[in-house]
Amino acid sequence: MEYAHIDIALSPREAADDKAVASALRGVGVGAGTPFRIIKRSIDARSRNILVRLRCEIGRDREEIPAFEVPARDVSSAREVLIVGSGPCGLFAALRLIALGLKPVIVERGKDVRTRRRDLAAINKEHLVNPESNYCFGEGGAGTYSDGKLYTRSKKRGSVDDVLRHLTAFGAPGDILIDAHPHIGTNKLPKLIEAIRSHILDCGGEVRFNTKLTDLEVKDGKLVSATVNGNETIACTDLILATGHSARDIFYLLHNRKLLIEAKPFALGVRVEHPQSIIDKIQYRCTTDRGPYLPAASYSLVHQAEGRGVYSFCMCPGGIIAPCATAPGEVVTNGWSPSKRNNPFANSGLVVSILPEDYDPRGHGNPLAALAYQEKVEKAAWALGGGGQTAPAQRLVDFDNKKVSADLPNCSYQPGLQSGELRECLPAAVHTRIAEALPAFGKKMKGYYTNEAVLVATESRTSSPVRIPRDASMQHPEAAGLFPAGEGAGYAGGIVSAAIDGQRAAEAVAVRIAGE
Repeated sequence: MEYAHIDIALSPREAADDKAVASALRGVGVGAGTPFRIIKRSIDARSRNILVRLRCEIGRDREEIPAFEVPARDVSSAREVLIVGSGPCGLFAALRLIALGLKPVIVERGKDVRTRRRDLAAINKEHLVNPESNYCFGEGGAGTYSDGKLYTRSKKRGSVDDVLRHLTAFGAPGDILIDAHPHIGTNKLPKLIEAIRSHILDCGGEVRFNTKLTDLEVKDGKLVSATVNGNETIACTDLILATGHSARDIFYLLHNRKLLIEAKPFALGVRVEHPQSIIDKIQYRCTTDRGPYLPAASYSLVHQAEGRGVYSFCMCPGGIIAPCATAPGEVVTNGWSPSKRNNPFANSGLVVSILPEDYDPRGHGNPLAALAYQEKVEKAAWALGGGGQTAPAQRLVDFDNKKVSADLPNCSYQPGLQSGELRECLPAAVHTRIAEALPAFGKKMKGYYTNEAVLVATESRTSSPVRIPRDASMQHPEAAGLFPAGEGAGYAGGIVSAAIDGQRAAEAVAVRIAGE
């Protein structure tokens, strides 16, 4: 049955009141008492009178929509498919395999989602980096403890709505189905991840933690086995490689096994943090606080500098800057927000596109060249910060003026900051373009260009610096049965796109098995 859709625009206060929404619908001809539900919601702050734009489906309300049910089958005796990595790519691959009647066996180098917390606390408080359990490695992957933003531009690759419906079935708030920029929040994600694991186990799948892929055996162009923890060989002819963008040992493993990999452009820069009140006042044009009906304001900025894009990345309103190194001797930052986005700071990556002319200027074709470039910057940031996870930082205007800041503002980065000249750790291709972009951003957002903001190095894990090639069947061209997928393979850029790619990989495995 087709239902009519009506678009209305209300004040933030009215949009939060169902009675006010119903009244507005009556004003455009919808009969009193007619059921409706909101299916899309976005904030329009382009004018001084801020509006919330709603798309309403007329004729049925929320209670008439049956809850989404995740397909469940007993696959305990079905053919096994090995999945390496339990981030969104690996988890959604497992869910799709179950729906297709195949048994997923997930091996995860890190710990379960709850136990991971101790290692995150050790990074923040003691500057101790566990190479197997950190913000990037462990159940749920990097997204679990770094925000849970769910918007993506990869809508042609698969169903975004299907991924979001799955997440709501496992406990995500229903608002993610209607918000223009859906977000779950780091505080809510662990329970959701545990619910997905329980479903996989209840259906007969397996999940093994502290189990690291250490070798692959390929014979006559076909995958034969995988070795985990250096001493256990698992016979397998189908393996979904969903290890994430920071599993550098996997890139080295493939390279050492003479399996084709390629250096890939990525982006690199800093985290910039402002008081959230500054961003609110800029975006909402308010002189005091934004009030109870508007969320913490976000922004999206881009500027072309010397032929390259300089842009905001992974913007976290009401958020926190996190230490995301995966090995000692490096400093890496990322950002996250709790579900309420009520932290007093707003942070965002501020990054520059890194191209082959930067990481491979002589055209040698080294597939690990971009990775080496990334590593060098992270180690330089570690040295400039004085060791540990203390991050080098500079006030925004001071950076533009090439001045080491005499002091630094309060910052959400828990391991602490060390004042320094960031040009000492950032490549010239990056710092010259950021310096040009900052005043331009200040013109676009009056008040952004301020010394109340701080730049924190380094934001370097924006995407994988390596691509693991695959053919039309999603298999590695030199290893039939090996299915590179998600961010680590270079085919996704966030929770939703990684989940979609995991689903596609599972479907490709099923096609291969059916063809046998």
